[in-house]
Amino acid sequence: MTDRLAVMNDPTSHCGDLGARFEEHRRHLLGIAYRMLGSHAESEDVVQDTWLRLSRMTDEQIDGIDNLAGWLTTTAGRLSLDRLRSRSRRRTESLEAAAEQRLPDPVVRRFDDAAEADDPAAAAELAESVSLALLVVLETLPPAERLAFVLHDTFAVPFDDIAPIVQRSPEATRQLASRARRRLRDTPADLESRTAGDVTRQREVVEAWIAAARGGDFEALVSLLDPDAVLQVDSGRPRTSRVIHGAETIARNATSFRRPDAIIEVVLVNGAAGLLAVEHGRPLALGSFAFGPDGRIVAVSIIADRQRLGQLGLPEIGG
Repeated sequence: MTDRLAVMNDPTSHCGDLGARFEEHRRHLLGIAYRMLGSHAESEDVVQDTWLRLSRMTDEQIDGIDNLAGWLTTTAGRLSLDRLRSRSRRRTESLEAAAEQRLPDPVVRRFDDAAEADDPAAAAELAESVSLALLVVLETLPPAERLAFVLHDTFAVPFDDIAPIVQRSPEATRQLASRARRRLRDTPADLESRTAGDVTRQREVVEAWIAAARGGDFEALVSLLDPDAVLQVDSGRPRTSRVIHGAETIARNATSFRRPDAIIEVVLVNGAAGLLAVEHGRPLALGSFAFGPDGRIVAVSIIADRQRLGQLGLPEIGG
């Protein structure tokens, strides 16, 4: 039997046509997998596995698919759910992994390059980016709740179509999404969703944060933070990864981070203003911020795992 993968790019073959149709949905499928898993590599794997399942079907089976977009969406959702459940089991079995404050993989762009891009596809990608604050909250949801919320609330998939994936009735599936929304309420992600989303204003706040942190200006840092702000640090090591609550405690930690040789620039992290610190040409820390309705910072997420930062394909700064 002809290997469909070998001919998917051949427009004269049936599989080549199928491959072209599949590629039209790739970005949509990546969006689903990324919101479910928060991992670039795993999201790519889910999309590839979705293609493999489609490519191995017979012509008769493919012809029997009434709605290819719907079939691909539910297949990617099911594969993402399986990976998420497997990950949850591993974390439950490992006390060290369960204690680790691991942040999702961010999408990082140079601020000026992205803001001034003429490419409509690039602009749309930024506009559709899910915030890191939301991904952090989604990480706390049980797998079935996360799937119901992502597919229904983000991609408008009917509960009747989600129900078979989570093996529940449509009404029970509706309740899963409802519970997810309640968990989201009044979190940094929910506050951020009700913000005007003025990226220019966000940039001003992050620039003020950088200046205050470099200058050790405790009062200025506190003024930029919501009193109940949360800081999450992912160092890659469970004993040093941590979550910190309260504006004053966060400000004290920020003033202690003073590296004279570091270059720090404002970047876009999942479509919102953040910061990237580089020292001697190597990424030192990546910061993501969530902003409340009043423009103050309600959450700070820092990835300080140098090995992981080196694998994220971060933009070059300081040049």
